[in-house]
Amino acid sequence: MQSPLFGYNEQQTQERYSLQNSQMLRVVMEGHDDILARKGTMVAYQGLVEFDAEYQNNSQHRARAYTGEGLDLMRCHGQGTVYLANLAQHVHVVDVEQDGLTVDSSYVLAMDSSLHHEVIAVDSQYGISGSGKYQLNITGRGKVALMTSGMPLMMQVTPDKYVNCDADAIVAWSTGLRVQMQAQTHSSGVWRRRGNTGEGWELSFLGTGFALVQPSELLPPQNAVIGQGLRAQYGMGQQGARAQNQGNVWS
Repeated sequence: MQSPLFGYNEQQTQERYSLQNSQMLRVVMEGHDDILARKGTMVAYQGLVEFDAEYQNNSQHRARAYTGEGLDLMRCHGQGTVYLANLAQHVHVVDVEQDGLTVDSSYVLAMDSSLHHEVIAVDSQYGISGSGKYQLNITGRGKVALMTSGMPLMMQVTPDKYVNCDADAIVAWSTGLRVQMQAQTHSSGVWRRRGNTGEGWELSFLGTGFALVQPSELLPPQNAVIGQGLRAQYGMGQQGARAQNQGNVWS
């Protein structure tokens, strides 16, 4: 049998994490250092590899029930090669170091089991569409495989150049960054509806690090309503540019 399909052969590499292609992750298992992967994302494997549902402690159960944020994981262990994918989304491998990574849990495909993850409050009082007020904070040293809808944009944040991102397009950012939330419409245009531009809530990142953005907005941001009255609707006051990230760990 002949076909161009036979050109899509397995990638040969000794790297623990590598890309079979832009939408499929290849992980080499060597009998130690298990990996945690999103449930149901294994598409193929070779060798002696086992998959077990990952235990969640009481604190993780409470955080998931209260915030809606968290990970449904399976533990992959053994010797062999595992291929992971989810809805043909683009896959990106990130090295997490001491500065940490804050990410929406829906964008996590897999990670080293040595990494620690917990739910944090991005903003302690107000929620926003898409991004939500709770995110996943990943700390330690290891690798994380993230997913995006399409090819993303990595934006560098420096003390003299802060970055604004649509709240529905942001995927992840450096944990050390300060986060401010505001409506795209400023106070000078408070009597105009945000629907005129189609833009809604945005996050501003300050400090030193990066922000990862995907070319997709998951929810219509103009439908977000925070608090009451015009000040809340248009991001003025505490809901606007002065709303500081509290960095609270949910407990």
